[in-house]
Amino acid sequence: MICLEEVTVTFGEKRVLDRFSLTLPETGITALSGPSGCGKTTLLRVLAGLEHPISGRITGLSLRSAALLFQEDRLFPWRTVEQHLTDVLPRPRWVEVPRWLRLAELEGEERTYPAHLSGGMGRRLALVRTLALGGSLYLLDEPFTGLDPENRARAAGRVRRSGAGRIVFVVTHEASDAEALGADILRL
Repeated sequence: MICLEEVTVTFGEKRVLDRFSLTLPETGITALSGPSGCGKTTLLRVLAGLEHPISGRITGLSLRSAALLFQEDRLFPWRTVEQHLTDVLPRPRWVEVPRWLRLAELEGEERTYPAHLSGGMGRRLALVRTLALGGSLYLLDEPFTGLDPENRARAAGRVRRSGAGRIVFVVTHEASDAEALGADILRL
C-alpha cells in the first residue's frame, strides 16, 4: 500500500499540492481526475520520484518497481518500434516483443521509426512500452490521448489485463476512460 501523508509541493510561491493525503490500495486501478492545473500531473511526478515535496511523508513506494507513461509519448526518433520495446525488456524477454507488438496493434511496423507513425500508433507504442517494463506500479498520465474511441476501449482492456495484481494510478480528464478501466475515481 502506498500512503501519502500531508504532502506539500510548491513551484516558487505557488502551492500545487497543500498537505495532500492519499492511500492507494495494494492492487487495483485508481484514476485521478480534476480540472487542468489542479496538481494531477504533479502528484504523478511525485509518485515517480521526479518531483520532491517540501513537506509530508510517502511510504510504501518503491521507485525501482514503477513504470511511468508521460503525457507525451517521449519516443526516441532514432529507435525503431521494435527497439523501443527491446530497450525496456531484458534480453531473455525479447521473445515477448511479438506479443507486445500485437497488443499495440503494430505488427508489421517493427522497423518503423516514430516519425512515420500516426499519433495514435505512437501513443499505443508508448503505452505498451510502459506496460512491457513491468513492475508493481504503473503510473499513467493521460494514457489514451490521441486514440479514437475504438482504440481507447481496446487500450483500456490492455491496461486492465496488464495491471492485474499491480497498483495502477491513472491521471485522466476523461471520465469515460476511468470507467472503461473499471477504476476507482478520485477527484482532485
